[in-house]
Amino acid sequence: MVNCCGLVTVKNEPVPLKSIVVEVSVQGHVATVSSTLQYENQEQSPLEAIFVFPLPGEAAVCRFSAKIGQTEVVAEVQEKQKAQEQYDDALSSGQQAFLLEESDESPDVFKLSVGSLPPGEKASVSLDYVTELAVQADDGLRLCLPAVLNPRYQPQGSDSGSGGSAQLSSVPAGSVPYSLSLRAHVSSPHPISRVESNCPLDPLNYLNTEKTQATVSLAAGHQFDRDVELLLYYKDTHQPTAIVEAAQASAKPGSLMGDPVVMLSLYPEFPKDVMSSMTSHGEFLFVVDRSGSMECPMHLGSGSQDRISSARETLLLLLKSLPMGCYFNIIGFGSSYESFFPKSVEYSQKTMDEALQKVKGMRADLGGTEILQPLKHIYSQPCLPDQPRQLFLFTDGEVGNTKEVLDLVKTNAGSHRCFSFGIGEGASTALISGVAKQARGHAQFITGQDRMQPKVMQSLRFALQPAVVDISVKWNVPKEVSVTLLSPPIRVVFQGQRALLYAQLTGESSGDTEGSVTVKYSLAKQPVENQLSFSLKPAEDTGMTVHRLGARTLIQSLEVEEREQDGEKEGAKEKVIELSVQSGVSSAFTAFIAVHKGDGEALQGQLLRRHVPTPMLYHSSMLMMQQCAMPMLMACSLRSVPGKLKLSKKSKRKALDDLEVFGYDYNCSEDFDSPASTSKPVRDPLLQLISLQKASGSWVLEAALAEVLVKTEEEVSKPKPAQVDQEVWATVLALVWLYGFKMEAQEEWQFLAMKAVSWIQAQKVASVSECVQAGNTLLGCQVQKDTLGL
Repeated sequence: MVNCCGLVTVKNEPVPLKSIVVEVSVQGHVATVSSTLQYENQEQSPLEAIFVFPLPGEAAVCRFSAKIGQTEVVAEVQEKQKAQEQYDDALSSGQQAFLLEESDESPDVFKLSVGSLPPGEKASVSLDYVTELAVQADDGLRLCLPAVLNPRYQPQGSDSGSGGSAQLSSVPAGSVPYSLSLRAHVSSPHPISRVESNCPLDPLNYLNTEKTQATVSLAAGHQFDRDVELLLYYKDTHQPTAIVEAAQASAKPGSLMGDPVVMLSLYPEFPKDVMSSMTSHGEFLFVVDRSGSMECPMHLGSGSQDRISSARETLLLLLKSLPMGCYFNIIGFGSSYESFFPKSVEYSQKTMDEALQKVKGMRADLGGTEILQPLKHIYSQPCLPDQPRQLFLFTDGEVGNTKEVLDLVKTNAGSHRCFSFGIGEGASTALISGVAKQARGHAQFITGQDRMQPKVMQSLRFALQPAVVDISVKWNVPKEVSVTLLSPPIRVVFQGQRALLYAQLTGESSGDTEGSVTVKYSLAKQPVENQLSFSLKPAEDTGMTVHRLGARTLIQSLEVEEREQDGEKEGAKEKVIELSVQSGVSSAFTAFIAVHKGDGEALQGQLLRRHVPTPMLYHSSMLMMQQCAMPMLMACSLRSVPGKLKLSKKSKRKALDDLEVFGYDYNCSEDFDSPASTSKPVRDPLLQLISLQKASGSWVLEAALAEVLVKTEEEVSKPKPAQVDQEVWATVLALVWLYGFKMEAQEEWQFLAMKAVSWIQAQKVASVSECVQAGNTLLGCQVQKDTLGL
């Protein structure tokens, strides 16, 4: 065994990265993140350290520097090939050099090369980036520091050997040989309600009595072995805001950095009557990752459900929640793809039951992750008249051709909306957020202890509710000032979504210092108009954050344009390079390069290369087997039911099958009535109730429903008002039980309840109040008729 001093990799080689210190500055809806990486060469020869790491897909890297001893070298942005050649030349001549470059395949993966670090020398590398904060369905703003980098699946036939591809060195999550400390300073125009995280935090420290400024830190001793997520909650977040940022003093007037830039935040509030209105139209396509990695647990730790089981459970909720009259299909994908139906089918009891049986047999058995082909298949199918296409994409987001996927979605953006879900640690933010952004949808990330079902049902709510459309923006500024949009036009905004617009302000007004912007849109076929005034006098001390985010927005649009041209036309690539160099913001065609010439003497000795390990959630096949093996559920048979509740063998088999659909395993003998069958089944009464609902929204008065209510069939039937139909009575009981005992999970069953209420109202029942009162008496609840929506 080789004895190595200091930190070592799994290959027993010294690791030069010692620690990462992160400072976060949040200003309302945007953040600047400054990371400092401490390196130390503990070997006897000069060293080159390679560190591949993830960043948020929307991040704009805007500063990169290195400090060796007391000397700091600030990197400059250059065309990528030129920067790579300069780095290689520096190493060849024995100089110290630092190179930071974006992966060719995905904008959320970067490679940092630290070259010719002398023996015993320490180096400190600083990296700054700016990013927008994504709005969550509960109005929280999400900042994610991606730590875990899952292996990216490279489809067959694609070029994985290009120069910009990132070579990964990894260790299992939990074994990362360097530490992380993080401190955030939060500033907002509105009071800060709270800050939450998936990692332990020190208490929130308010800096003023208005509670508009605060600091918060990660608790000491954190290992950078998972994505770090901060959720920020402000009061009065739905007010539109505009921030004008001053030009860079050293930049040429008329250029992007030499003019002021304004950022407009549009965050419409939806009236309650709009929130309660639902569409009964739509083609709903559920596209589910069935690659091998979906067998892995949702999160590390005992008792975690595996991803494919959670996806099965979620599909059942979705299938039960769809409105009558819509169309649907389910497509599973991996190295290949499979559709439940040859084409989308109308939602009915028959098609719902058929789909449920197919969901029951759905496994993570389709190999690698190839999203491109199933999307091409979907886009080749004609859209149905008067049935807007809504695509729900579930994946753990591990693909190597992210940019190709995003280009395909953008090309077909006019025909559908896409709601995307990143499952587990390490899902690609560029992929998940990118497809939703390109297809006018909404992205959600399911990490840590999150359950998939509530987040998916939130997105279903967006899909079923009216959205803000027909958006127009009119800028009202003095005639000496012109406005140049840096952002693509806003096409749609959903409830819970916020849109940011960036614009360059060229010219200066001699008199008027006020400007305004008028935003018009349509919501539920009603016109809405908002006017927002702002001062043309720029805000102070914003650190060029708005300029850099505006530059990044424009760069991303130009990069897509360049890929669409496929290099046939000159222009877009040159514009990207020019804008990237001018703004100091990273792009696919540029890189940051810094060379430290030191005392002019070349370093002696053979140059060693060390790959700094990135945390991987699943490192090797053996680890994957250990972590992905779902804890065996208790073998059980259906409980011997009370004598008053007569269940046939067929009924018991049907009940067990329904439970298996929801991911519950069982082990029962052929003789269901055997006295030996005494062990309890593992079941959730809420899921059991949901499995019994009909596609129309009603429930049937049956023994299985009585069991959920913890009653006998006779106890359930007896209090039914004489003139009331059995199906109406059963449906009222289900609603009373949901509102009486499962309010904490209302997000998951709200659409089932709305369908049930609509069904009852269609029956024109005269004695609904009597039914609700009798149901309350039977179940020991106090649910009001108005609460049920009846």
